[in-house]
Amino acid sequence: MSHVGVGPRAVMRSVAFLSAGVLAVPALAGCTSEDPAGKPLAAQDVAAATRASVSDGGTLRWAVDSVPDTLNTFQSDADATTTRVAQAVLPSMYRMDENGSPVRNPDYLESAEVVDTEPKQVVVYKLNQQAVWSDGREIGAADFAAQWRALSGKDSAYWTARNAGYDRIEKIERGANDLEVKVTFSRPYADWKALFSPLYPKDVTGTPDAFNDGARRSLKVTAGPFTVKKVDTKADQVVLTGNPRWWGEPAKLDKIVLRAVPRDERVSELVAGKLDLAEIDPETADEVTLAAAPRDPATGAPLMGPQGSPAAGAPGGSAAEALRSWAVANGSDEEAAEEEILAREERREAEAKAARRQKALSGFEVRKSLEPAYTQLALNGSGGPLADERVRRAVARALDREKLAEAVLKPLGLPAEPVGSHLALSGQPAYADGSGALGEQNAKEARALLADAGWVRGGPVKKDGEKAAGAEKDEKDEKDEEKKKSEGDDDGTYIVGEDNKNADGKSDDGTDLESGEKHSSGKNTAQGGAPGAYAPKGTAAPAGSVAAPLAKDGKALTLRFVLPSGPGSETLRTVADRITDMLKEIGIGTEITKVPDESYFKDHIAAGEYDLALYSWPASAFPATDARPIYAKPVPAADGSLNVAQNYTRVGTDQVDQLFDRAMTTLDQKEARDLLRKADSRIWAAAGSIPLYQRPELTVARKNLANAGAFGFETPVYEDMGFLKKGAQGSRPSAPSTSSSSSASS
Repeated sequence: MSHVGVGPRAVMRSVAFLSAGVLAVPALAGCTSEDPAGKPLAAQDVAAATRASVSDGGTLRWAVDSVPDTLNTFQSDADATTTRVAQAVLPSMYRMDENGSPVRNPDYLESAEVVDTEPKQVVVYKLNQQAVWSDGREIGAADFAAQWRALSGKDSAYWTARNAGYDRIEKIERGANDLEVKVTFSRPYADWKALFSPLYPKDVTGTPDAFNDGARRSLKVTAGPFTVKKVDTKADQVVLTGNPRWWGEPAKLDKIVLRAVPRDERVSELVAGKLDLAEIDPETADEVTLAAAPRDPATGAPLMGPQGSPAAGAPGGSAAEALRSWAVANGSDEEAAEEEILAREERREAEAKAARRQKALSGFEVRKSLEPAYTQLALNGSGGPLADERVRRAVARALDREKLAEAVLKPLGLPAEPVGSHLALSGQPAYADGSGALGEQNAKEARALLADAGWVRGGPVKKDGEKAAGAEKDEKDEKDEEKKKSEGDDDGTYIVGEDNKNADGKSDDGTDLESGEKHSSGKNTAQGGAPGAYAPKGTAAPAGSVAAPLAKDGKALTLRFVLPSGPGSETLRTVADRITDMLKEIGIGTEITKVPDESYFKDHIAAGEYDLALYSWPASAFPATDARPIYAKPVPAADGSLNVAQNYTRVGTDQVDQLFDRAMTTLDQKEARDLLRKADSRIWAAAGSIPLYQRPELTVARKNLANAGAFGFETPVYEDMGFLKKGAQGSRPSAPSTSSSSSASS
């Protein structure tokens, strides 16, 4: 499924409810004695098979979205195909397991451990003694040191957008022998396992020229089961072949061809026999599933035929001649008879074409899981109505997230549970449902929040050139109000259940009594309204105005909802339509704008030209490092602009930043999890982004292709991919439950 998404590592390291203290919801969901991480909602689906049952040889033709502009994952224009190539040809000290946790990769690393914490954190890596680069040189400290220097951020000649963690290293040196690498950190770093995955040879990272340009179109030195034979821009493909110096289990395949194929052309390429593996959209999945259905032994037709399948006894040949003779003999218009015959011939040809297409697709099957990524509704808090936290929270409380998840996932036979965390997914150690900090869906309380923010149902809406009613405040009054707002009146982060404070949870100067912080939406100028002041539970909207739109200062409450227009984004547009209906119920209007995919992020999301938007973030095994730039409080730059990093909602708080920083520096894993869960609760309370559902992962694979498909959390094992021997079968997971568990909070 093609949902617009971005990756923290791809961009930053290279290249989105409230009641006034009466709901008994824990203030910090997830910080309990029980571990709420749970299990992944869906297992990977790759037709797993033992190496003994996989044939030697063959070429895997794998559809990808693009031929990468660079093979250097640490550059800003790296993409998903860059990552695929790196996984197959370069060392990674750690890889992701089925739960989305980092595990040591024994092909490269015999052990790695923190050997000292005082006065400095020291990690010693013991490398696999067989690990060598494709030119025969041992992998060692020189490669680690060159990569550190390139990514430390100290030398601006290196064009890198990824240095998190590397900037905390003080020095790298050879250990007790050539197989040991000793890394000393200047500051404690909890996510040290994120480093050196992938690891490039010093040939790539040793000089700025080699780093910036040398690894864009070729990798001459590699150290994986495969090596890069060529990046063919004319044929739109990357060709990987077996690495003769690979010391691990030998690759089953001779070749992997990653070919750029537009999503709307992938079915045709499958039918033509030009692909073996391709990520697809739900519509394609339905067609392939139907083609793979059991067939009638007598006729060969699918037992579950589609509408419009060939009718028995369709006329053709002599039947057509008979029809013409009968029509003429009975006085019918011969021209009309000819037209009817042609129409029938066209239908027969179309039916035959459909039958051939269906037969070709019968050799494939759909493999499905859930991606390690989630789709969110982003609310731009930098200006307009959504600069007011009450309006953002009203939007959030209007959403029935469970229904949105069901709309996307239930038809696919996948678990339809809404995502409860911004920082992890179910099954990952840091996961806990923190949505209780915002509260459950409640349209009545959402309306009360809007009323408290000054949005009145049926209020006058100013026409062009007309002065709004109630707008006759003199300039002095307006300046006084703006001054009061800019001084932080009542702008603390509110979390449902934190009731042991003043009525609004703040001290007299608007400071949060627990955190000592003042909340900011990340906007440079003062916000409108009085963020943090909430209507009592049950405050009703004005009588007799339920059907009327909301207005304030002569303006209707209408939000710009920006969406991608390209093929593969149908699901996002469907979700947007449902969200629009939910917002309409509380009086919020939306203006949907569909824009080209290529400009969606650059010109709209990153530029802040939207109110509402749907896009995705991948889950990370290292959320303290990777999620911080997504939720960090924007800061003013020297030129007066706002530095938002990857926080495209422009909503952040000082306390969230502090919690991330603490989680990044503690080496106590339990403490780090608790800090991350607390940070997630604060992110929920700020209502800048609302996680909706884990993205479906739908892949069409040739039926005899093993150990490839919908990978879920787990890093693919490229050397085990291949085609099954005759009579062998791969194992598939049982169909997951599509019912939402009672523990999932919407």
